[in-house]
Amino acid sequence: MQGVVFDIKHYAVHDGPGIRQTIFFKGCPMRCQWCHNPESQSAEIEKYRQQNRLGVKVFMRDKKIGWIATTEELLKEIEKDVVFFEESGGGVTFSGGEPLEQFDFVYDLAYKCKERGIHTAIDTCGYAGTKQIDQLTKVIDLFLYDLKLIDNEEHYKYTGVENDLIISNLRFLDMLEQEVIIRFPLIPEITTRPENVKGMVELMSSLKNIKKIDILPYHNIAKEKYSRFGKPFSLDVGRNLLPVDVTHIRQQFLKAGLEVKTGT
Repeated sequence: MQGVVFDIKHYAVHDGPGIRQTIFFKGCPMRCQWCHNPESQSAEIEKYRQQNRLGVKVFMRDKKIGWIATTEELLKEIEKDVVFFEESGGGVTFSGGEPLEQFDFVYDLAYKCKERGIHTAIDTCGYAGTKQIDQLTKVIDLFLYDLKLIDNEEHYKYTGVENDLIISNLRFLDMLEQEVIIRFPLIPEITTRPENVKGMVELMSSLKNIKKIDILPYHNIAKEKYSRFGKPFSLDVGRNLLPVDVTHIRQQFLKAGLEVKTGT
């Protein structure tokens, strides 16, 4: 089986437990205005021109974003890091984009990783059919579940899709007692609004088994990527969050009895 990936990150330490290899798949159903990986949104292999300088001379090079890979090719790449997985309790993480946009390919790869005793994690927005989510529970050990906005209209405004299915799938995973860590990006004046944080706390408090959340402060560093790839950047929040802002939000989750980790 084959699919389209656009990056492979070795020795990743922020995409699940231990030392991991993170594979980034192209394609995403959302268009989050703060997306840090605009090159991941299209499912197609894309081309762009890269400018390089040597002294006063400027050179232009044609480059591609993404390549076609087979399950067997990726397994060989994953197996290069098995010794690090075994020593650190790590494994492989499927990310994107949204890996569930290439469900059959990701499932096949995850199944074969499980056959080899490799820990599997998936970083997903949860915008997929519940049957697919159910199938994934057979081959995925950890769900890193992106949750952004509680209000349906706000979610549609900033991501391009509604969140009913996302929240429904989250409750489904909770019912099945799957290992899930919520990932909550802190976008100033958008996801950090008091009513949204309160809604996040209330939703997580209503879950029986999912009690871990990673809060991820936004850093306004993606603009250069959009420029490089010739894509419009529709969101400029103007500033990064202050540490006191992050601490205040963190405390609200802690007071609800949740296990909170703060990203960098």
